[in-house]
Amino acid sequence: ENNIVAKEAFDKNGIDRIRFMFSANKGRKLAEMSKVASGGELSRVMLSIKSLISRYTALPTIIFDEIDTGVSGEVANKVGLVMEQLSQYLQVVTITHLPQIASKGQSHFLVYKNDTGKIPSTKIKKLTEEERVLEIAKMLSGSKPGESALQNARELLHS
Repeated sequence: ENNIVAKEAFDKNGIDRIRFMFSANKGRKLAEMSKVASGGELSRVMLSIKSLISRYTALPTIIFDEIDTGVSGEVANKVGLVMEQLSQYLQVVTITHLPQIASKGQSHFLVYKNDTGKIPSTKIKKLTEEERVLEIAKMLSGSKPGESALQNARELLHS
């Protein structure tokens, strides 16, 4: 639900202020989303809105920049599945730190800083299948993943 309130004067954002009303739980009263929604709830609402917009417009590509903030575990897996479904009819570019989401893509790029010269630079590298396993394992357990993290990464990539 939304609530539209007229502002006193027209400005760069128009004459109206829209307040989105929200409740994450059955039986709870609606309240202004900006005041009651958690980071994870905001992420899921934004994913829903972007998913709907992309279905009804001719967008060739949609970019999600850490839209998974505040989610983890099974919710992260579900967010990844939504993105995977979107990729059936448009290109999806996702910036994430979550292995459940990174494992859903067809391609995996690593963005890293190169600090060897006078001026640091940002680099990007397309990962091979084995490099991808290693990077997802690092997301799961840290910079030196053990065999269980590597196995978990393989399972995520093939699920």
